[in-house]
Amino acid sequence: MPLDLEEQEQLDQLKAFWQKYRNLITGVLTAVLFAYAAYSGYGWWRNSQALEASKLYETMVSAIVKGDQAQSLRAADDLQKDFARTPYAAMASLIAARLAADTGNVAKAIDYLRWTAKNASNDGYLALAKLRLVTQLIEQGGEKDFAEADQILKETPIAGFEALWLERRGDWYLVQKKNTEAKKSYEDAWKKLDQAKEFPEEARRLLKVKLDAVGGVAQ
Repeated sequence: MPLDLEEQEQLDQLKAFWQKYRNLITGVLTAVLFAYAAYSGYGWWRNSQALEASKLYETMVSAIVKGDQAQSLRAADDLQKDFARTPYAAMASLIAARLAADTGNVAKAIDYLRWTAKNASNDGYLALAKLRLVTQLIEQGGEKDFAEADQILKETPIAGFEALWLERRGDWYLVQKKNTEAKKSYEDAWKKLDQAKEFPEEARRLLKVKLDAVGGVAQ
């Protein structure tokens, strides 16, 4: 059916618009399609990575049960190398740090904790790694160890771990015989811990012992 004059005019305007902007429209649509494909591909890749990482983590757990520390640490190393962006890598590294420390390989334990403190994406694992790293460095007792621990403790505490951050600062002072500063940090930690009802009673008892040791009073 022939077009009337108004319809023909609208069609001509549409053709002119398309001629002028078709490259831009095509480019935008192409970019959107590529973005969607990339997002879908990333989702598949992420799920695939998590699945493979979980299998390797299970291998590590099995090795621990068997008492095969060498295989346990190899699994942790492989998770760091191949699946660093998954939570399994951080979990495995924390466990590996404990295994290494328990057998006297403190340097290896510190390496695992440093890696986790740098790479963990989960705030809980990140906080745990930093706090345990500070403890290991304080126990080492060298000038560089104290300096590294000091730098970590100067960072903004991860939300929910403020009390433990203050407690570790108290430990840092105490081992250097700065009892006045240690007492202040422990008292501040106690106040924070008293507000955080979710912390286990063991944490409160340990902090109370430290407070008593420096003559502090836990209210």
